Order: sequence, then C-alpha cells, then structure tokens
Amino acid sequence: MMDRRECLAEYGSDYMLKKQVNEGNLFCVGKAVYSTEKDVPYVAVLAFKYPNAVVTMHTAFYLHGLTDVIPDEYDFATDRDAAKIHEINVKQYFIPGYYFQQGVEKMKVKGYPISIYSKERMLIELLRYKSKLPFDYYKEVLLNYRKIMPKLNVQEIQDLALESPKSGRVMETLQMEVM
Repeated sequence: MMDRRECLAEYGSDYMLKKQVNEGNLFCVGKAVYSTEKDVPYVAVLAFKYPNAVVTMHTAFYLHGLTDVIPDEYDFATDRDAAKIHEINVKQYFIPGYYFQQGVEKMKVKGYPISIYSKERMLIELLRYKSKLPFDYYKEVLLNYRKIMPKLNVQEIQDLALESPKSGRVMETLQMEVM
C-alpha cells in the first residue's frame, strides 16, 4: 500500500496517478490510500493510515479466532495523548502511555501487516472491560481462552495484569475465572 505522497513520488503527477487507477494498475482502497491489489482488508487500510494505532477489543478477539462474531466497527487503541481517529466505523480506546505498547505484536491479515495486541494482552483487556461487554460475548471469549490456556504464556499474562490499570480487580478476576 502507498499513500498519495508516495504515489506522486513514484508516478510523478496526479494525472499519471489517475491514469494508473483508470488502467487498473493501481486501486484506491481508502481515502488517499492506493494498492496494486484490488481487495485489501479494511482493517489493513486503517492500520496503514494509522501506524501508531493497535488493533484491540472486538476486532482483535475476532482476528485471533476467539470469537466468530464479526465486529460492526474496528477497534483501535492509541496512546492517551494521540489525536482522535476520525473514521465513522472506528472505535478508539485511549490507553495510558506506560501501558500502551505492552503486548503489541505484528500479524498479517491476507498478507498485510497490522499491529495487534497479543492473545495474552487481550485476555487482560477482556477482564478489564468485563462489565462493558455483553455477558454472552464475554462468556464465549472466556471459554475460548480456557481452551487455549496451555498454549499461552502465563508469566506474560501475570506481568501484564500487574501493570494494567485496575490491576487488583484484574488479578482477582484472572484467578477466579481463568486460572
């Protein structure tokens, strides 16, 4: 993927850029975002447009295979001091700076890289936002976590729980419902 500035550097002018689009050599996959492939997942377009944002919550649970519920909007976390993401179908979570980068990993979605929180970090997020999630959804994701628990890094989960906001409540819920 390339933004408009990169396309102008490669093709020389708006006229040549439009010509490439009209000839089918280049596709406009988002506002001022171009690709040589027609079908680019929208989450990858958003990740390209907002490189400092990290996929979280419903979107991350879905991409990690912890639920089969396709999210209505795309959930992205940013540093608490970041600017607002002005996209209609994006829900933005503002995370304290000391905790924002913890548990970030790269994932490929149909060959496109995105930054996403790890399964371990998402378990902590599930517990942090327990009261704000529909009960059935929470239970589905939690049951799927119980199935994959042996594959997860338990030490990382505990470290993330201790660092998280509301760590006391998160640790208590972790011990009672997951471990």
